[in-house]
Amino acid sequence: MSIKFGPITQNGYVVPDIEAAMAHWAERLGVGPWFYTGESQFTDMIYRGRPSQMKALYAFANSGDLQIELIEPINDAPSLYREFLDATGGKGGLQHVSSWPDSSAYDQYVEGFKAPGGEILFQGRAGATRFIYFDTGLDFGTIYEMADLAPPTKEFFDMVREAAKAWDGTDPIRRV
Repeated sequence: MSIKFGPITQNGYVVPDIEAAMAHWAERLGVGPWFYTGESQFTDMIYRGRPSQMKALYAFANSGDLQIELIEPINDAPSLYREFLDATGGKGGLQHVSSWPDSSAYDQYVEGFKAPGGEILFQGRAGATRFIYFDTGLDFGTIYEMADLAPPTKEFFDMVREAAKAWDGTDPIRRV
């Protein structure tokens, strides 16, 4: 287990085509089923210290206990997702890893990261779920996200994980 922010629970991939990515993961890699939420509604988004109006499509599946998140930016508003897609020449790839500490630890971890001069790259809310991306100084492009999951988000993520355990390959993409 990570001693800094808790165990890594998600790998987030930024992709140029979410439909093709879901099909690839399901057909070629056997990961699914995918829960395609489409465009998520975020609020209070701050990207590199400025308000952001970024928009993206999202899909989720699990491989064991590890959640795989697919993200396709759909507008040109500045965002970490657009930045990553541009930096990879439009190919995309693993953009972040994430942990989901409980609410009581979330603020402590954020303050602990900021105290020695840690930079926050992006933050916002998805409903009551808070999320934040840190610049950890890694040289290979992957950044660290942390989320404080609200009960509805946690229930959704639990359902995604349980569906993967029983998945027989049918109905690989499920629109939510």
